[in-house]
Amino acid sequence: MTAELKENYGHLLEEELLEEISSIGIFKDIPENFKMIEIGDYVSSIPLLINGAIKILREDKDGNELLLYYLEKGDTCSMTMTCCLGQQQSEIRAIAETDTRIILLPISKMEEWMGKYKSWRNFVFSSYQNRLNELFLTLDSIAFYQLDERLVKYLKEKTRINKNTIIQNTHKEIAYDLNSNRVVVSRLLKRLEKLGKIELGRNHLKVLNL
Repeated sequence: MTAELKENYGHLLEEELLEEISSIGIFKDIPENFKMIEIGDYVSSIPLLINGAIKILREDKDGNELLLYYLEKGDTCSMTMTCCLGQQQSEIRAIAETDTRIILLPISKMEEWMGKYKSWRNFVFSSYQNRLNELFLTLDSIAFYQLDERLVKYLKEKTRINKNTIIQNTHKEIAYDLNSNRVVVSRLLKRLEKLGKIELGRNHLKVLNL
């Protein structure tokens, strides 16, 4: 069993299961901004995150994206599990937010472990619940928050995920994640800068006091 696997999942999964995961899983390093899953793909393996972060997005019929949530180390993607089990095409896009390390597990093991390991059942059900809660938060944000509030929430989450107050995104990319208009987002960012909340640069910004 690798030390990084035990560090991230040792408190969730029993040692026998971790040994199985280590022996059959395939470790993979994913560079920042790499598209891991595209909408319409068939997914044949389950990812467990060892390090880094992955953003999960949806797309409407006009090609506009909406950021749903982030996956971080110690997480898995319940939507991926659902696609694997049902042999369905993916309805989400997954992109590495940072340099990311994952371990890929064969889908055939998911059902076997559900019956064999209580800790795996708890982990899977907990993952579904966490992703559902995050989807509710996203829906609440769209339904009840103004765009300026959503923007502040987005910037805070980006700094937390990346552990860096410098956000290396253009105004267009930020607007895309928020399913908004670049001009509107640029105006709101300018307002935040005037309030001393952020500092704008070329193709990046620095969070000062949100």
